[in-house]
Amino acid sequence: MAENIRQLPIGVQSFEKLRQGGYIYVDKTRYVYNLVHSAGQYFLSRPRRFGKSLFLSTLAAYWEGRKELFEELAIEEMEKGNKEAWQPYPVFYFDFNGENYQQNTALEDVLDKMLQGWEAIYGCQAQGTLSGRFQNLLVTAAEKTGYRCVVLVDEYDKPLLEVLENNELEEHNKAVFKGFFGTLKSYDKYLQFVFITGVTKFSKVSIFSDLNQLEDISFDEAFSAICGMTQEEIKANFKPQLQSLAEKNHLAETDCLQKLAAMYDGYHFYPYCEGLYNPFSLLNALKKGNFSAYWFSTGTPTFLVRRLKAMHFDVRQFTQKTLEANDRMLSDYRADNPNPLPLLYQTGYLTIVDYDQRAQLYTLGFPNEEVKYGFLESLLPEYAPEAGSGNGKDIFALRRRILAGDIDGMRDILTALFASIPYTTGDAPFEHYFQSVLYMVFTLLGQFVQCEVHSSRGRADCIVETEQFVYIFEFKVDKPAQEALQQIEDKGYAAPFAADPRQVFKIGVSFDSEKRSLAEWLVNI
Repeated sequence: MAENIRQLPIGVQSFEKLRQGGYIYVDKTRYVYNLVHSAGQYFLSRPRRFGKSLFLSTLAAYWEGRKELFEELAIEEMEKGNKEAWQPYPVFYFDFNGENYQQNTALEDVLDKMLQGWEAIYGCQAQGTLSGRFQNLLVTAAEKTGYRCVVLVDEYDKPLLEVLENNELEEHNKAVFKGFFGTLKSYDKYLQFVFITGVTKFSKVSIFSDLNQLEDISFDEAFSAICGMTQEEIKANFKPQLQSLAEKNHLAETDCLQKLAAMYDGYHFYPYCEGLYNPFSLLNALKKGNFSAYWFSTGTPTFLVRRLKAMHFDVRQFTQKTLEANDRMLSDYRADNPNPLPLLYQTGYLTIVDYDQRAQLYTLGFPNEEVKYGFLESLLPEYAPEAGSGNGKDIFALRRRILAGDIDGMRDILTALFASIPYTTGDAPFEHYFQSVLYMVFTLLGQFVQCEVHSSRGRADCIVETEQFVYIFEFKVDKPAQEALQQIEDKGYAAPFAADPRQVFKIGVSFDSEKRSLAEWLVNI
């Protein structure tokens, strides 16, 4: 019975709190051992709420010599016989979470506060520039303790991502970081270990251009599972919670695992590596007993959504396996980069789904259903404002009409959606919006009914199946709806359902690009 009340570490980023508070811990300390015994300087990029802060806190506890926190963990056994293990080192832990960086001097104020705390510990004067004070701390701490310093930087890019749409402040914060952390290059002899985490890789835009000694392990196979959870780790550590989740949702345990995987698994940070679950969503699902979009609801990608719309990005590519990039492209984040793939990948909205070894190209796609549906739900109202939920003209209303076999109601909702498409300049033709809205609408319907959206010749544009009905859609722009219906007949799109007891609707739809509206709707049964 005690196992059933073990605490789930939702939002717990302190290794000390986790270990002393009786929380479940998925043991990642073998990665700590491998890193600290290389005594290197590292950079790791992972999406938000993926466990970076907890891992950095674990590193801090190790370097502070907190042996008692590591009892019965992998590293305790690995360090047996090592006389130098658990020796405390001076640790400088920079945590850029939980601060507001919208003011011009906010970053300098945060750095100043951190430095003041360490200056009080090591008896240093708070005089000179920020970088000069940091240099003085490294020298003083090493001399007073007899050990070189450990520098840990958590979410270094938060002061940059938070001001992405304020170019002047973003450039200012980059310059502050460049000057401050440039110290790590020139004072290397005082450093034992450096580990920097973030969501994005700004290294190509001069923030860490001086820190060419940093080893980027973001794409390293050996560290692909350093954050996040594998299915084996979940089954080994959360068996009572999995049983409870299955029972609450009236699922067999194997079906429950499949549902969890579909919702939260699928992240890959190296080709062909085992899929990783988003830990934040997984833990919330286990605690609350339902499969909701926990990670997505904590941060709406407003900036990314607006950028994709502004550049007329073909959103159909998200599920067509046509988004490709190489190592350099995925590492090259710049605010002025016209390619949105690096930021979409680094922020966790896309992940590696395939790899062409000969061409050294990654294929990117949505990692799981939580991200796919959450992202498209955020994007659709930008293209069709009437798609906002709760107005009777949204995805949920369309679902009700589809389940009821209400053909006229379906037509009315789609007519309203397309009537709400905003007028734009000639470089964004109606056909782009028409195709994008159709793709998003019917992909989102896939949450509730079996829905396939096609674009290749020889297959219907869209097929929607419910328990009672099958809808076969063919769409045309500036052509008669009768032509769309005739194509359904000529191509035999309904043939696979000839013996199906469900009622089959063949629907031809025509859109008028000049009036930017649904023009004709014809149905054959």
